[in-house]
Amino acid sequence: MPEKLKDLFFTPSFVAQLGNAIQQVLPNFDKANLNDLVFDAGWETRELKERMRHITECLHETLNKEYPEALEILLKVAPSFTGFDSMIFPDYVERYGLEHWDLSIHALAFFTTLCSSEYAIRPFLDRDPQRAMQFLYAWAEDENHHVRRLASEGCRPRLPWGMALPQFKKDPSLILPVLEKLKDDPSEYVRKSVANNLNEISKDHPELVLDICERWYGHSADTDWIVKHACRTLLKAGNRRAMLLFGFADPTEISVENLILDREALAIGDDLRFTFDLGVDTPTPSKVRLEYVIEYVRPRGKTSRKIFQLKEASFGPGSHPISKKRSFADQSTRKHYPGQHKISVIVNGVKKAAAAFRLREAAPH
Repeated sequence: MPEKLKDLFFTPSFVAQLGNAIQQVLPNFDKANLNDLVFDAGWETRELKERMRHITECLHETLNKEYPEALEILLKVAPSFTGFDSMIFPDYVERYGLEHWDLSIHALAFFTTLCSSEYAIRPFLDRDPQRAMQFLYAWAEDENHHVRRLASEGCRPRLPWGMALPQFKKDPSLILPVLEKLKDDPSEYVRKSVANNLNEISKDHPELVLDICERWYGHSADTDWIVKHACRTLLKAGNRRAMLLFGFADPTEISVENLILDREALAIGDDLRFTFDLGVDTPTPSKVRLEYVIEYVRPRGKTSRKIFQLKEASFGPGSHPISKKRSFADQSTRKHYPGQHKISVIVNGVKKAAAAFRLREAAPH
């Protein structure tokens, strides 16, 4: 069985190294007490982010310093650590630094070069968006690409695992100048954050994002990639304006015939193969985005819809055979349940054909 994510980080070895590093700066630091506080009776029941916050609070208790003095110690200790474990440093700022803006914001810019301050900046953005965004505008021009990425990543309206920013969901106008500054960034790491930020904005303000993307598209190959990645949710939703932006053909001139499943019933763990003929009724080649949707059976009679991309390509006039295999083996990200499932073929955002099949429990070994 693969090791759980929460057991890969914040290990006893890390906590011991943290105690040793602090003791180098603060000789009377009680590293044994830190260890005892961290690995208490509730440690095993905590999930990953709960463990991080628990260590932060234990650190605060054992440092036993006012925030400015504690932060000065952590700024000296942090360079000894990198990766996810060092997220405790920006987390300390998030937990205890909201009343010390100047100290905290500059610390987050430093800590993000070691791990990421994308979560820790969000309470500052929530408390005073105008004030916090002034720092992000400056970060967008920083020489360090980790800091420039933080300028975009920190203000994503729907950052996974992050604190919600309802004001930015409602009105993303404060975000847009940052994205404008970063759209030509030399770092792919930064450009990907710009695309993800725009994609999240598109879920609440699709027309605004399409206005931006239409203006940016054709500016450069790198910016074109941002635009395409930013429009992925709109494309999956079949947004016609997004389809037109990338030159996808009129779906009324494209057909799907002879959708055939290789079986009507299969067991969990099996593969399903399906084929169909793509018909292009145009005198010249047409750009096509092919997707398929599976409506999965969920517990208690519910269903969930998942879109998968088949291919994007230019197809000439005539009929083109298409085939695909889909696994129904359980994975860490998806568990399958028996019942009637459906599959649909989507062409340039429009459903063109559908079929049903039954999934049953796997045979016992």
